[in-house]
Amino acid sequence: MIDFRSDTVTRPTPEMREAMASAEVGDDVYGDDPTVNSLQAYAAERLGFESALFTATGTQANLLAIMSHCGRGDEYLCGQSAHNYRYEGGGAAVLGSVQPQPIENEPDGSINLGKAKAAIKPDDFHFAPTRLLSLENTIGGKVLSLNYQREARAFCDENGLLLHLDGARVFNAAVKSNCDITDITRCYDSVSVCLSKGLGAPVGSLLLGSKAFIERATRLRKMVGGGMRQAGILAAAGRIALEKGPLRLIEDHENAEYLSAGLADIPQLEINPASTQTNIVYARCTSGRAAQLRDYLADQGILITAGDPIRFVTHLDVNRQDVDRLLDAIRQFYQG
Repeated sequence: MIDFRSDTVTRPTPEMREAMASAEVGDDVYGDDPTVNSLQAYAAERLGFESALFTATGTQANLLAIMSHCGRGDEYLCGQSAHNYRYEGGGAAVLGSVQPQPIENEPDGSINLGKAKAAIKPDDFHFAPTRLLSLENTIGGKVLSLNYQREARAFCDENGLLLHLDGARVFNAAVKSNCDITDITRCYDSVSVCLSKGLGAPVGSLLLGSKAFIERATRLRKMVGGGMRQAGILAAAGRIALEKGPLRLIEDHENAEYLSAGLADIPQLEINPASTQTNIVYARCTSGRAAQLRDYLADQGILITAGDPIRFVTHLDVNRQDVDRLLDAIRQFYQG
């Protein structure tokens, strides 16, 4: 099967499997797993933070970030399309008693800082105190500009807010921006990074921030059931993903651009190739037959989602020949 549903579907590489099998391990709840400790130290240095914490998922990393920055009854600002608002089960509200205040995302994925300013609550006991602004980069495959992120940093400093980045695909953003990852991360108080989206690890994310912040997050990770024992088996793959995964992301971007151009030549699909910035491509079925197309492609050994629009994601288990096969199958569907 060729799978375009997400970049989370990748299989561990042979190098990862070998590293997992031979990983030196200990009990990470006691802080005794050398492979986890090594990954966290390397990640902190690579991304320009004091400390890092290995977590089971990106959802957990974002939850810990919000709960570490905010107290019960506080509020955080986020985008209406933000993953930590729409797709993480309401965890910040349910588990952290932190109220989200969503703001409509601009077409480029950013949050208008004027609207964010208007959303900050006054110092009045009728309102939840606003503590945090959370951004996402990339968001829907779109890259926030470096200038915007610097402006967001200044905005938070001026208004007494902390700034978190859901950076599940932040390395894709760095590749597209042609910058070092620290040019992005230095704008934030905390950053979450997914090791399985794009980078190829089977499991795991990282949360990065100051030493005091990570100490709070570690306590909260235990509270929400995220303490792991011999987690070095997973961290070993994560280390390889973090070291080598970013080096090949340009291939995913090029394949997505190629796919986008091919889809634009199919009359029954509506797509703007210029909107494809990284490894995510969106296209609409003008005939409204997305579900039928999904089922047809599945019969051809190709997996896609059937949303409106359809989302195609390129990754390390998809090559140019796979993209050609997808395009040929879509053409055959509409010619049938």
